[in-house]
Amino acid sequence: MTQPARVLGPVPTPASARAVMERLAAQLGRAVQGKPVEVQRVVTCVVAGGHLLLEDMPGVGKTTLAEALARACALSFSRIQFTADLLPADILGAQVFHSQTATFSFRPGPLFRQLVLADELNRAPPRTQSALLEGMAQGQVSLDGETHPLPSPFTVVATQNPVDFSGTYPLPDSQLDRFLVRLSLGHPAPDVEARLLTTRGAASPLASVEAVTGPEELASLRDFAAEVKLDASVAEYVVRLARATREHGDLERGASTRAVLALGSAARAQALWEGRDFVTPGDVRTMLVPCWAHRVLLRSAVQGVSARDEAAHLVEELSRKVAAPR
Repeated sequence: MTQPARVLGPVPTPASARAVMERLAAQLGRAVQGKPVEVQRVVTCVVAGGHLLLEDMPGVGKTTLAEALARACALSFSRIQFTADLLPADILGAQVFHSQTATFSFRPGPLFRQLVLADELNRAPPRTQSALLEGMAQGQVSLDGETHPLPSPFTVVATQNPVDFSGTYPLPDSQLDRFLVRLSLGHPAPDVEARLLTTRGAASPLASVEAVTGPEELASLRDFAAEVKLDASVAEYVVRLARATREHGDLERGASTRAVLALGSAARAQALWEGRDFVTPGDVRTMLVPCWAHRVLLRSAVQGVSARDEAAHLVEELSRKVAAPR
């Protein structure tokens, strides 16, 4: 894959950052058509330095979207197909013995790539799922008393089938909390689906995706997004939203402090879509449901897609009730 020329320049600006994000979204839109809002959220998540969880039924473009993102960002890529018999060593790697020298050396597993697609993550048991936790949280892997850094920038895009599908294991709360954003793609609109039938042919949807940035540029963009200003009044607004989830009668568990920080990061990246270097309450509301709906726990026994939708509805309802700063 050819590395593109630098596009941000030595000192990024809100305008140049927005331009790169728009280019990324345009490339992803070539692979997954008819989903402009979802594509924008994906770009926001990556620029914020977070990991992405795509939850939906098979066949709606989750894997294609992840591969297109790796191509558009010129990132090293691996796909791990999670199954019930997958072991942690199949993900992390292992020590290999060399009989000629009677020594061991570490052979990295597929996790040692800049963008890792954890496909159907919830088809593996919790022990295997947990192999991702340290890498997602700290960008490193610890094995046999040694610490191995993962390549930078590092992003996990995980897909999962709805938990009411057969052969799935619900992701534990600690795993869900590592994902900055959860999205559902859903089916494309009928006209888009019809257009795919008549134009797709034998060509891969990834064939037209081009690299428009690279690892260094993406790292620079993430650093710039982290410096977007978040006023004290907006910070207080985020905290009031979190308190509202913690005090809601239908929620067993509300947003954690980690969730508060995650929403701040996502809102900063969202501000760049408007070419701004400061966060508004609107940026917070835009990213509220994608950041928090998977982090709150319902008191009801509702499971699967219904639980996801109910949690999203409750969080959206709170965003309308909690007054935003003027």
